[in-house]
Amino acid sequence: MHELRRLVRFIVNPQDPDGAVPSGHGLNTFAGTPCMRGLGRYYEIEAVAAGDPDPVTGYLIGIKDLDVVVREAAIPLVTTACLDKPWTSPLELMPALFRAVDARLRERAPPGPAPARLRALRWWLTPYYSVEMRQPEMDTVILRQQFDFAAAHRLHVPSLSDDANRTIFGRCNNPSGHGHNYRIEPAVALRVPVPGDAPFGLDDLERLTMQLIVARFDHKHLNADTPEFNPRTGLNPSIENMAKIFFDILAPAIDQASSGRAALQSMTVWETDRTSCTFPA
Repeated sequence: MHELRRLVRFIVNPQDPDGAVPSGHGLNTFAGTPCMRGLGRYYEIEAVAAGDPDPVTGYLIGIKDLDVVVREAAIPLVTTACLDKPWTSPLELMPALFRAVDARLRERAPPGPAPARLRALRWWLTPYYSVEMRQPEMDTVILRQQFDFAAAHRLHVPSLSDDANRTIFGRCNNPSGHGHNYRIEPAVALRVPVPGDAPFGLDDLERLTMQLIVARFDHKHLNADTPEFNPRTGLNPSIENMAKIFFDILAPAIDQASSGRAALQSMTVWETDRTSCTFPA
């Protein structure tokens, strides 16, 4: 079994004064099509198809075919919601998007013992905010939002010798510490909400994460200023330990705020753009 991922970038243009929606197809699919006009909206949708590739061509499904599937099935639904009901929650729209893309993929996928089927659909509304639905949890959506904060730390384990610490942690064992611009991304799983009954939303996630994580650790020396990572009382502030600590702090707050109808699924911490850790994995 293979998974093939395809990211489709697209624009939802505003209506013209006469009520018509501009239909220019655009040529630059890298930047998103159709070509943006006026104050358009830019979105990205990633479709994940799973199955066995054709033994001759090596293709599960052509990426151009996957583009067509997303553009024909998902984009009209997003466009209609943006123009007719712009207050619609993306969480509420995800089941219809998934069903439409899944049905169109079944029509277009090449036949075979294990033809391409939709495994996951993820919609980025901004570069940092996304919603996702995956098989087989069709009654659940995953809400993600990224945050950032700046902090200093020193990687040092008191029970090890100074030489051992320098060998293991290198420059990160600098006695005065060093800093990072951290990014974090909590992923919250919740039941698909019905209109007017949202147990937990983006504003709730932002409020809790800002209060419990960002305000608590931003512009701190983690070893010196926080009990979670103090050398005498806490853990070594690696991103592995940070991901678990942040998860443990945020998970019960989300459970309480949603009356048990939303759950923190994972916490990802980026130390740099090349290094990240997710807990639990």
